[in-house]
Amino acid sequence: MGLIPTMGFLHEGHLSLIHVARQHGADFIVVSIFVNPLQFGPNEDFQRYPRDEGHDRRLLEEQGVDLLFLPSVETMYPPGAATKVILADVADPLEGDRRPGHFTGVATVVLKLFNIVQPDVAVFGRKDAQQCAVIERIVADLDVPVRLVFGETIREHDGVAMSSRNSYLSPEQRALAPALHRALRAGEEALKHGIHQAEAVEKLMHKMAAESPAVEVDYLVVVDPITFRAPVDFHRDVLLAGAVRIGKTRLIDNICVPKNAMPHAHLK
Repeated sequence: MGLIPTMGFLHEGHLSLIHVARQHGADFIVVSIFVNPLQFGPNEDFQRYPRDEGHDRRLLEEQGVDLLFLPSVETMYPPGAATKVILADVADPLEGDRRPGHFTGVATVVLKLFNIVQPDVAVFGRKDAQQCAVIERIVADLDVPVRLVFGETIREHDGVAMSSRNSYLSPEQRALAPALHRALRAGEEALKHGIHQAEAVEKLMHKMAAESPAVEVDYLVVVDPITFRAPVDFHRDVLLAGAVRIGKTRLIDNICVPKNAMPHAHLK
């Protein structure tokens, strides 16, 4: 059994995870749709998060999904529910710092979904790289009997990572969205050309993003993909991670640069 947890408003990125689950041996596919209030902050977009249950059902039927799990908030968090999953370390920097309580909400709902569905395989998208690391930590620390698989980020024609939140963008704002991917690609090229100084790469990414002044950078960083803190050295894979705001919409993205793509890697 394969599980793909989602918050709905499905797109090609979600559908790609169904194929990944099948490639990893799942012959019964469960997709869950639950907009989880526990992972949204008080000033975030829980109420306006895009929802289209009819559209989602049709897509999943076309994909031959076996079961759609569409629980209510009351089902997932019945009256009196008091237990939450709280992580340290990997959940603290970047998204954890900017969105207090977010990963507590993610960890709690994902563990509940694992317990309810009891899948053999669970598939998540690498666009949410820190979320993937958090879920890996939960599974390892709490001995959850599930095999995790992470699907690659699916992108639009201009490099923008597919996301339900892209629907918030006006046409003018959508035209600005590739700035995040361009900045990350600039950092990737710098690493591949032997610039192995985190501060210099980050400065380059910020400079690239600044070419689109209407794009407000939250962070553009070089981090270790396991700890999500500054890399100790460049003899291992590194992650370029970014978050920007365009108007009221916040977009995230990342690119993993494997160690063998960085010539003569060393930390300066």
